[in-house]
Amino acid sequence: MATSREIAGDIGTLLAEHRGGAVVLLDIAIQSGWTDWFVIATATSTTHLRGLAKAVDGYASERKLSVRGGSSIKDDEEWVLLDMGDVVIHLMSERARAFYELEKLWFQAEATTISAPQAPQELQAARPV
Repeated sequence: MATSREIAGDIGTLLAEHRGGAVVLLDIAIQSGWTDWFVIATATSTTHLRGLAKAVDGYASERKLSVRGGSSIKDDEEWVLLDMGDVVIHLMSERARAFYELEKLWFQAEATTISAPQAPQELQAARPV
């Protein structure tokens, strides 16, 4: 069984691979009695928000993990919260993320930034500019 740290890292990487913006893991275990990790990512549109939520749901299904929330995302949705118990995922529009500033609210948490993976060199060279 994977630890909550491993699950948070896997989900952060998954979101970065699906072009989630500014993916951050916050270790809030010391500050919170109800969860250990926040995974925060920015979506560029409602469609992108749905895609990110679907990717997380697929990850959870493969590992037989429970996810609460995100079942029906409305067209004007700007923040989707997916609760996996020890890991809570926040998928937010840029506007919602700037307004709520979760990283500043949980400023005492250790933050880890997850970058999008780079394409292999031969694929980068083949892409038109």
